[in-house]
Amino acid sequence: MLNTVMVIDDSEIDLLYARIVLERSGLARQLLLVESASDALQQLLGPDATPVDLILLDINMPGMDGFEFLAAYGLRCAQPVPVVMLSASPDPADRVRALRHPFVRDCLTKPLAPLVAASLAHRVRI
Repeated sequence: MLNTVMVIDDSEIDLLYARIVLERSGLARQLLLVESASDALQQLLGPDATPVDLILLDINMPGMDGFEFLAAYGLRCAQPVPVVMLSASPDPADRVRALRHPFVRDCLTKPLAPLVAASLAHRVRI
């Protein structure tokens, strides 16, 4: 079991669904749900940063999208935690682009399936 998983998604419905699925999976003791990538950066890199074991990151968000988050996070964090990208689109180009980042471990299509959620720690080799 992981201690803390952060889910970054601009959709309240997707965050609610992810919370339900992840809580039922027993993946983590604590879930941090964040509606914007810029807010997530502040939580991860600010003076009162919460240690996180895994980030689930939506690709398509207004303002800072998932790829912009990866670039900013990678530049500002000495040891980035594993990231799993989430997208409502099964576009293979998104998957290829996401997996180019050294700390991205997988790219999954939303909604997050319960069996996938239950196996995330194993799938990303944490």
